[in-house]
Amino acid sequence: MTGVRIVDVREQTVPIEADMSNAFINFSKMTVSVLAIVTDEVRDGQPVVGYGFNSNGRYAQGGLLRERIVPRVLEAAPESLVGEHGDLDPELIWRAAMRDEKPGGHGDRAVAMGILDMASWDLAAKLAGVPLYRLLSDRARDPRTPAEPLERVWVYAAGGYYYPDRGIEALQDEMRSYLDLGYRTVKMKIGGAPLEQDVRRIEAVLAVLPEGCDLAVDANGRFSLEQALAYADALSAYPLRWYEEAGDPLDFEELRALAERYEGPLATGENLLSFPEARNLIRYGGLRADRDVLQMDPALSYGLTEFRRTVGMLFDAGWDPNRCVPHGGHQFNLSIAAAFHLYGCESYPGIFAPFGGFADGYPIEDGHVRLPDAPGIGLELKAGLAPVLAAVRG
Repeated sequence: MTGVRIVDVREQTVPIEADMSNAFINFSKMTVSVLAIVTDEVRDGQPVVGYGFNSNGRYAQGGLLRERIVPRVLEAAPESLVGEHGDLDPELIWRAAMRDEKPGGHGDRAVAMGILDMASWDLAAKLAGVPLYRLLSDRARDPRTPAEPLERVWVYAAGGYYYPDRGIEALQDEMRSYLDLGYRTVKMKIGGAPLEQDVRRIEAVLAVLPEGCDLAVDANGRFSLEQALAYADALSAYPLRWYEEAGDPLDFEELRALAERYEGPLATGENLLSFPEARNLIRYGGLRADRDVLQMDPALSYGLTEFRRTVGMLFDAGWDPNRCVPHGGHQFNLSIAAAFHLYGCESYPGIFAPFGGFADGYPIEDGHVRLPDAPGIGLELKAGLAPVLAAVRG
């Protein structure tokens, strides 16, 4: 395996056409970077290729990838990218890509690195001939994590966006459709309408949820402290799974004040783009390890290579990583959740196609989903995504 080399790294920017909004942004012009790491290893007549892309909510990173990150990987001595297992090592690829980058400045760089890192791990699992979640369990998990990966992962359906031509009945129909697919927890957006209107929307969704199902709400960082507390007081009347990202994701003082006021579970972390930011959240955010939910997204925050440090930090700080439910709604984060015994993973059924959702042929069963046994992440097992991957591979 020591002879395997990277021969090219290719990126394409792909649009997401979705005329919907959360409390902060409209997605009609959102884009995604899709990356292919092409090797000289040939199996079944085709080169072995690792694929990656960024989670929704952050724009494509083609410029950063093409100008800084990819050239460093291609310029690295091939033997410097081979690890102790005798094949291309995602962590060594990560280090090569981050050469000459200063600490701090997390943001788009973190997203670009997350894309490369996803492709690197997909490639490593394919070269090893095993599903990614099993490779991660063998090579990347914290020793305090159980050795065997989860056989199935709890997932919830994220939706409930604001659409220019949809009312409350359409919102109810959307949530019913998720229940019909097998989900037991659904999530909707708040903060894009006045409080009174959002309360009516929440009550309408709760009215169609049967026993054993529940609702989470997400403000996408929209609120000032005053607004966050006003919503907290109103939301306290409802049995919500969690109240997500009320204020700016880096305003830990506001988050601490909210945690002191709101007794129900809070959720945050999807817009923390590095290990130091996640550590500061635990240190200063006032979150409660017995109920609150952490949503750090490896695909947006330097990749799994960085997320491994976050998992170790959580153990050290007295948290159990099973408080983590990564944002992103795709197969990469699902594999991480299975390998690291996280509580679950977000899902986007019918939204952000073809990137959202999991492998075809693996239905949601009582709010859980199984992972495919194919080598790598299993991205090619999504029929809608396979043509996109083929196009970037070339």
